[in-house]
Amino acid sequence: MTAPEEHRIGLGLGANLGDAAASLRRAVALLREAGLAFDAVSSLYATKPWGVTDQPDFVNACALARTTLDPLPLLDLIKATEQAMGRRETRRWGPRVIDIDLLFYDDLRWRDERLTLPHPGVLERAFVLLPLVEIAPDLVLEGTRLSSAAAAADARGITRLSPF
Repeated sequence: MTAPEEHRIGLGLGANLGDAAASLRRAVALLREAGLAFDAVSSLYATKPWGVTDQPDFVNACALARTTLDPLPLLDLIKATEQAMGRRETRRWGPRVIDIDLLFYDDLRWRDERLTLPHPGVLERAFVLLPLVEIAPDLVLEGTRLSSAAAAADARGITRLSPF
C-alpha cells in the first residue's frame, strides 16, 4: 500500500479580538492535532485593519504546512477549526477571534463557489505578503516571486512583533 500524497499548502492567520496572538498559536496547534504537518510559521505582525477600518488592529502570521487532504476537505477542516475557536460570521472584513485562509495548495488553480486558489489578492495584501515572504521568499504564485511582490507592497501600518 502506498502512502497518501502530501500537498504543500500556505495558510494566512489573523485575529483582532481577545488575545489575538494566543488565538493564532491555538489555531496552529489545533490544525497540527488534526494532522497538518507544519514546516514553518512566520513571526507575528501587528496590522492595521484592511477593508473595514473601524476595528482593532490585527495580529497576522503565515504558515507553510503539508497535508494529505484534498482542497475541499481541507477547507472544511479550516472552517471547523475556526468555529471550534468561537468564530462567528460577521460583516465582511470585520473583527474576528480567528481567521484562517488557505493561500495556496501546491500549484493548483481552483475556482468554485467555496474556494479560489491561489487566494484572491494574496499578491496585493502586505499583511499576507510580509509574513509569507519571511518563510517562503522564493515561492512563486501566479508567476510572481513573493519577495518581488513584498518589496512592492505598501507595508505602512504593519509591524513585526515577535517570533511565533
